[in-house]
Amino acid sequence: MERVWRKHYPDHIQVEVDIPDIALTDVLQQSVDRFPKNPAVSFSGHEISYEELNGQVQAFASSLQKEGVEKGDRVAIMLPNCPHYVTSYYGTLKAGAVVTQVNPMLVECELAHILTDSGAETIVIYGPLLPVLEKVKDQTSIKNVIVVMFNGNFEGASDEIEFPEFLKQAEGPPSPVDINPSEDLAVLQYTGGTTGRSKGAMLTHRNVVANVVQTNEYFKDEIEMGNERYLTVIPLFHVFGMTSCMNLSIYSGSKNIMLPRFELEEVLETIKREQPTFFPGVPTMYVAINSHPKAEEYGIDSIRVCNSGSAPMPQELMRSFEAKTGAKVYEGYGLSESSPVTHCTPLFAERKPGSVGIGVPSTDYKIVDVATGTEELPIGEAGEVVLRGPQVMKGYWNMPEETGGTIRDGWLYTGDIGRVDDEGYLYIIDRKKDLIIAGGFNIYPRDVEEVIYEHDAVQEAVVVGVPDEYRGETVCAVIVLKDGKTATEEELISYCRENMAAYKVPHIVEFESELPKSSVGKILRRKIRDQKNQEFESARSEQ
Repeated sequence: MERVWRKHYPDHIQVEVDIPDIALTDVLQQSVDRFPKNPAVSFSGHEISYEELNGQVQAFASSLQKEGVEKGDRVAIMLPNCPHYVTSYYGTLKAGAVVTQVNPMLVECELAHILTDSGAETIVIYGPLLPVLEKVKDQTSIKNVIVVMFNGNFEGASDEIEFPEFLKQAEGPPSPVDINPSEDLAVLQYTGGTTGRSKGAMLTHRNVVANVVQTNEYFKDEIEMGNERYLTVIPLFHVFGMTSCMNLSIYSGSKNIMLPRFELEEVLETIKREQPTFFPGVPTMYVAINSHPKAEEYGIDSIRVCNSGSAPMPQELMRSFEAKTGAKVYEGYGLSESSPVTHCTPLFAERKPGSVGIGVPSTDYKIVDVATGTEELPIGEAGEVVLRGPQVMKGYWNMPEETGGTIRDGWLYTGDIGRVDDEGYLYIIDRKKDLIIAGGFNIYPRDVEEVIYEHDAVQEAVVVGVPDEYRGETVCAVIVLKDGKTATEEELISYCRENMAAYKVPHIVEFESELPKSSVGKILRRKIRDQKNQEFESARSEQ
């Protein structure tokens, strides 16, 4: 489609941005040069300046090289949010190596897969997770284990060294490494595995730098260089946290206020003490804060901008959160394969309910037919979202066939179903595989969830398709009620009948005290769907 969304950009914001031909470590160096005394990281009451951070990064890189780590080697980082993460990440890149992002919540078989697939020989790991590593280590190529401890004493094996001691091994600055930003990898970002075995998205230095520059350009009316405070609760091993918290805050010379996990009282106390101005998050975090009866007493009105990603933001939640905080919530969209940001609701133009906005600078997108992916569909018609831009990955690590199926003629096939209106606003409807086909009708779970979220008693909701011998599939809604609120299955089904087409109405409504979520707070729809399918099969086998 013609790039009609160009007209929404004011003159001072570039539709096409020039991506500097630099390594990601040069982004850090630029902020060190501009803001050496500014706090770069705040963690557990302790601050590290940009100057101090750079010293640690240099030491980490030098120590890696002393251990034999060379350009292109993979270094795994398996940490919660903490200053050591930033040091390890940029230090790895400074040594010319590739960061392999590892979720600290992985179980043994998942960890073994990533370590063996990536071929990592070095890992930076949180001390309490060592038993998990020990059970799979013989299956991997791991030789160097760098251990991060927050509290307590550390007594490691012969190949294990505590983080501070590792930094002390440095013998002067690291040897310079020649980086080709367009070709050399910065990050192996493993996908969440929601569509099968986790795959390593190969993000080059240019991919990651491009996405930081694109995002900064898009938000530059809100960002005051050197003076922002980012509340970082979403994990840095997640591509959203990596770009929208760590790398963007470093690019802008801002303070990164880190918390290792989302615990509501700790988050509110941190907001009260640190007064953050930017709060990238996911809908479940905003739900929790919004539901707290005394949230306003913690000074949440210091937050000016909330960038919501990873999952759709229900419109009722957005309205309620904005009213309570005075902040603006900008919903974004992206994928691990695109570093991740491709779209966001604009600060400088109309925000349309239900839309993830328009493309960030230098990003093209269109809607194609689901069956072949070759036919561009008319305005307003639903199909697969495909996109291209400098932030799109090089491909999947050691998976040429999967790469060929996902990147075709320069376009990234997202696997998401969406539509675009006549002004270029993108609406994400669902994942292709989440589509429910009931009695021949296509039902998109988000359409049903948006209506359910409007009900006064509902705090969280997820809709999945479950097997039905007559309709093929039927609609099942799993709901968490707000504290102090009540509702019955019959009441909610009746409410849905009044507010949506009959074929979309849930036939089954179940209530839970909580919904399963990923480490970033995203509701795990597939886990719920698999559970309901198992229940169906068990019930049928007993008949």
